[in-house]
Amino acid sequence: MPLPDNIPADMEREINEKGGIESIISNIPDEKSLEKMAGIHQALSDSIRLKIMFFLHEQRACVCLLRQITSLAYSKLSYHLKILRAADLITYEKNGNYAIYSLTDFGRFCVEKCVTASGNYKR
Repeated sequence: MPLPDNIPADMEREINEKGGIESIISNIPDEKSLEKMAGIHQALSDSIRLKIMFFLHEQRACVCLLRQITSLAYSKLSYHLKILRAADLITYEKNGNYAIYSLTDFGRFCVEKCVTASGNYKR
């Protein structure tokens, strides 16, 4: 793939040092991987979902407890939990009539990275 004629000379040099534009493009994840990453970022981009995740980082919880800490109607809470599950950030197990939610290992990793990145998480 040829480079445009009007890019700065230093940028052209950088691209050539990296093996050319094709080499750089080959390092971009495939579309399926990018869609998964976008879903994870979408799930993490909502303060309610982050609140749920931070709570689950400290304590697994049933829906009724998550409803209390979020003050959401069951339908809204269900919507947020579905997004978190789809992104593989939380999971649940059935315990009689209860669904007990907890973070996946990946969800725990994400919460810990959020804390590290923000640098101002206060308990």
